[in-house]
Amino acid sequence: MIKALVKAQRAVGLELQHIPKPRQQANDQVVIKIKQTAICGTDIHIYNWDNWAQQTIPVPLVIGHEFVGEVAEVATEVDDLQVGELVTGEGHLTCEQCRNCLAGNRHLCRQPQGVGIERAGAFAEYLVLPRANVYRLSEDIDIDTATIYDPLGNATHTALEFDLVGEDVLVTGAGPIGLMVTAIARHVGARHIVTTDVNPYRLRLAEQMGATLAVNVANDDLKKSIAKLNMREGFDIGFEMSGNAKALQQMLEHLNHGAKVSLLGIFPQAATIDWNTIILKGAYSQGNLWSKDV
Repeated sequence: MIKALVKAQRAVGLELQHIPKPRQQANDQVVIKIKQTAICGTDIHIYNWDNWAQQTIPVPLVIGHEFVGEVAEVATEVDDLQVGELVTGEGHLTCEQCRNCLAGNRHLCRQPQGVGIERAGAFAEYLVLPRANVYRLSEDIDIDTATIYDPLGNATHTALEFDLVGEDVLVTGAGPIGLMVTAIARHVGARHIVTTDVNPYRLRLAEQMGATLAVNVANDDLKKSIAKLNMREGFDIGFEMSGNAKALQQMLEHLNHGAKVSLLGIFPQAATIDWNTIILKGAYSQGNLWSKDV
């Protein structure tokens, strides 16, 4: 038996339980002894048992998907990992059989399973993953950094969905992934990066991560703030990282015609937006205002 944090009840909270140690169920699997984990905003949604969690999470379930561990056991078909090696894991398991998977678009799988979302997660002493989802870590990477590879990967893929060079970028939400997106946008050559939030501490971090402006939308008018940058036609690219419906609507209102949007924040309940804003802004650029669910 091992210890694990379990979403045991369809209610707010988690329980520390003793559960059977997970075992290999296939010849390509790896048993990982968890050394360290990080808390994702998704885990907070599950703890709070909001509408998204209620519609998504099977109960009972061991949660958690940001982790570092050591290889504890390998199945018979795994010949390139050794017991004791430091690893992390890709938390999205795909069916490999739907049309998107067969076309090489595994990120668009029709029946994905998320570690700690639809299948047992990493807030436990042991975790089992297919070899294809296990990544060996360089000894040069410290364990604290390696533990947040998952959100860093999300931030990287979201930010690099579009060419940011010379563009004006709006990031709504200065949580960990929003801060990472801010830093990546600065690194690859965006012109102005405006990051919004309501938390002064996080906004100070956004400035340190490369934001041109960090705007507290609870106190400051976003339109007046961006006027300071002499921006006349709105943002070229928007990254919604907050999971806040008001932030999404505010983003849409401040985009240029033909702007591009990536959505990563999880909305705790259905988000209503003014589709006329999208239709009108997209119409003048032949419908090039796209909303991408990354």
